[in-house]
Amino acid sequence: MMDVLIVGAGPTGLTLGIDLARRGVDALIVERAEKLFPGSRGKGLQPRTQEVFDDLGILDAVRAASGPYPKQLVWKDGERLGEESMFDKVETGEGAPFTEPWMIAQWRTQEILYGRLVELGGQVAFGREVTGLEQDADGVTACFADGTTVRAAYVVAADGGRSAIRRAMDVGMTGETVDPAPFLVADVRLRGLDRDYWHTFPKDDGTGVALCPLAGTDDFQLQGRLAEGTETDTTLDGIRTLVAAYTHLAAEDITELRWASGFRPRTGLAHRFRVGRVFLAGDAAHVHSPAGGQGMNTSVQDAYNLGWKLGAVLRSGAPDALLDTYEEERRANAAAMLDLTTSVHRGEVRRGRSTVQLELDYRESSLSAETRENPSRVRAGDRAPDGTVDGVRLFDAFRGPHWTLLGAQTPLPGVRALPKAPEPYGPGVFLVRPDGYVGWAGDSADGVEAYLARAGL
Repeated sequence: MMDVLIVGAGPTGLTLGIDLARRGVDALIVERAEKLFPGSRGKGLQPRTQEVFDDLGILDAVRAASGPYPKQLVWKDGERLGEESMFDKVETGEGAPFTEPWMIAQWRTQEILYGRLVELGGQVAFGREVTGLEQDADGVTACFADGTTVRAAYVVAADGGRSAIRRAMDVGMTGETVDPAPFLVADVRLRGLDRDYWHTFPKDDGTGVALCPLAGTDDFQLQGRLAEGTETDTTLDGIRTLVAAYTHLAAEDITELRWASGFRPRTGLAHRFRVGRVFLAGDAAHVHSPAGGQGMNTSVQDAYNLGWKLGAVLRSGAPDALLDTYEEERRANAAAMLDLTTSVHRGEVRRGRSTVQLELDYRESSLSAETRENPSRVRAGDRAPDGTVDGVRLFDAFRGPHWTLLGAQTPLPGVRALPKAPEPYGPGVFLVRPDGYVGWAGDSADGVEAYLARAGL
C-alpha cells in the first residue's frame, strides 16, 4: 500500500507531490489526461507563491521562464487612449523579497513543477482516470476506468472544479454566479501588436477583449467578456471573428490558436475539505473568478499546507488528528479568497496589497500558540518574514522540510535553531513551521517542547 495517491497533475497535485517527495513519502500522482494541461488559464504567481517555489527549489527556473506584468493599454476605435498599471504598488522590504505578481503561463509552471518532481524521484501516471473510492479504517482503495485498483493510506483530490473525487465523497459545494456574461480565454499567436502592453479593447456595453503578451513565450493570452446570451466559439475562426469585431486587427492577424476555453465566472466552496482519509485541494475544494489571480495561488498554498502535515503523520509519528488542521486552516482561507476575487472581479477592490497573499494568517488555528504577555507585530499564526541573523538569510534557513526556532538554541530533533530573531519580529522566541508560518511564540524557549508534544511532533 502506498502512502498517498494524488488525483490530478495540475499545479496543486504537482506541488504536493514535490513536497511529499522531499519528505520521503511514497506518493503517486494519477492524471486522467494523457499529458500536462496545455493552456495558460492561470498566468500570475503572487509573491507568497514565489516564496513557496523558492523553498521547493524551482524559483530560479520560474523566474527564467517568466517576467513582470506589463502596463495596460486601452484602445478605442483604433486609437490609444492611455495606459495604467494593473496593480497598486506594494512596498518592498527585507521581510518580503517579492512584492510583485510575476507572469508565467500555467502550462510552463506545470512543466517546471513536473521537472522538479521527477528530479526528486516522483512520478505521474498519465491516462489514469479514477472512477470511484472505497475507504475503511486502514486506507483507501481507488478504482480506475480500466478496472484496476490502487490502495493508499490517504487520497488527495486535486482533480479540478468538476472533481470526480468530490462527487464520489458526496461533498457539496456552495457558491454563486459572479458574472452572468460568458467569458473566453485563449492562447494565440498574432501580428500587429507590440509586446510592451496588455492591450485592452472595451466597448461601452461592458463587453470587451484583451490581449496580453505571455512572458517567456511568443503567445498572447486573449480574454473576452461577451454579451449575455452569446455562445462562445473556441475555434480558430471564432477567435478571429471575435478579435476582428473588437479590435483594429484583421481576422487573419490571428495566425495560430494554441488553446481556448469558454466559461462563466462563478465561485464555489466545498462544504468539507476532509472526509476520513480523503482530502480536497485546489479547485476541487474552491472555485474562483480568475480576477485578481488568486485561484491557482490559493491552490498551491493548499498543497504546501497539507504536505508537511501528511509527512509528519506518515514519517514522524504525528497523530492523524494533525490532518484535521488542514481543513481548519485552509477552508477559512479559501472562503476569504473567494470574497476577495469576487470583489476584484466587480471592481470593488484594486489588485495590490490585498491580493499578493503576504498578509494571510492562521492566527485562529488550533496550531497557533501565542504565549507572550505583550505580543509584537509578528504573532503566532502569521507568515514568518524574511530577514538576516548573523549573516544567515532566514528564507535560506527555512528552506527544507524542517521547523526553525528563532531566538534560542534549544536542541530539538528536526528543528534548526538560530540565536535570535531579526528586529522586525519584535522580542520573543518564535517556532516557524515547515510551511513558513509561526506556530508558537513565547517570551523564552520554555514551552517549545510542550507545544511540539501537544501537536504530536
